[in-house]
Amino acid sequence: MRLLITILLLLLLVSCGPKSETIHPKVQDISSSIYASGTIKSKNQYQVVPLVSGTIQDVLIDDGDYVTKGQLLFRIDNKAQQINEENAALSASYYDLSENQDKLEDARNAIVLAREKLKTDSLLYVRQLNLFKQNATSKVDLEQRELTYQSSQNALSNAEIHYNDLKRQISFNAKQAKNNLALSSKSTSDFEIRSDLNGRVYSVLIEKGDLVGPQIPLAVVGAADSFILEMQVDEYDIAKIDLNMRVYVTMDSYKGQAFEAKVSKINPLMNESSKTFKVEAIFTKGPKHIFPNTSFEANIVLESRQKVLTIPRTYLLKDDFVQLADGKKVKVKVGLRDFEYVEILSGLKSSDEIMLETE
Repeated sequence: MRLLITILLLLLLVSCGPKSETIHPKVQDISSSIYASGTIKSKNQYQVVPLVSGTIQDVLIDDGDYVTKGQLLFRIDNKAQQINEENAALSASYYDLSENQDKLEDARNAIVLAREKLKTDSLLYVRQLNLFKQNATSKVDLEQRELTYQSSQNALSNAEIHYNDLKRQISFNAKQAKNNLALSSKSTSDFEIRSDLNGRVYSVLIEKGDLVGPQIPLAVVGAADSFILEMQVDEYDIAKIDLNMRVYVTMDSYKGQAFEAKVSKINPLMNESSKTFKVEAIFTKGPKHIFPNTSFEANIVLESRQKVLTIPRTYLLKDDFVQLADGKKVKVKVGLRDFEYVEILSGLKSSDEIMLETE
């Protein structure tokens, strides 16, 4: 009886001891990929920043609003600038060519009068010269007539110079006044902040009455229905990536779901601090609702194969051996690897039984 009990206890201990788990290789699809993480951005997403400083007078948008290119978003208080623009408009009106035609007309009339006087003095001088040749007048009278003739010539020349100078001056003043008005109008438009694109307001960052300046963002605006996946890829992996490679994306906001995208842009400049490159992708099969600044994880597919023999990576020993169920170790040739499985090219059959290495 004691011997029987001892035997039973031994059998019980043996049956309760650790068992080696065995499996068969499995035929399935496998892909080799690179892991990346990143953030979703709306296409052409940008921060609305003013060009001038001032107090927010009007906030004309709200979070989630759809906007069109050129639509007024904010208005900054600009009373002083409005006065400057009005003064510039007054100057432009005062110096306008049409408002100064009378001055030009007076200068033209002066030329006409000087030209007529010169014609008359020229005839008188010629007549006086003929009389002098006939000894019918004195030399003094001839010289006096000559001086009058020369004075008329100078007067005509001065009248023409005055007209041309006046015309240039009026034209210059008019153009300068128009330019000042344009600059003033441009400065005034800087106080009205408008959308750069057709899209959506994702966040309004200020309120009416806030003091703002060129370094203070007012809102975040981007495309309403087009999004970019910005990923950071390690410098050791960047050379493996090409445009249009498939990308599988997972997000915390869609637990248990994976979405498809493709690589659309590879930034060639490395971020020196993080030793990474920015790679962009666009959804080919995305979620129904997408929110900018949402974080995600992605696998960029380098290569994929269908219906190949695979085993879990934990069953692979020293990268090229597996242990059969009878304890024998055999060498295998491996192919693609993902995070869980490895492709077996040779050395195993689907009917083989393998197990984890025993201690």
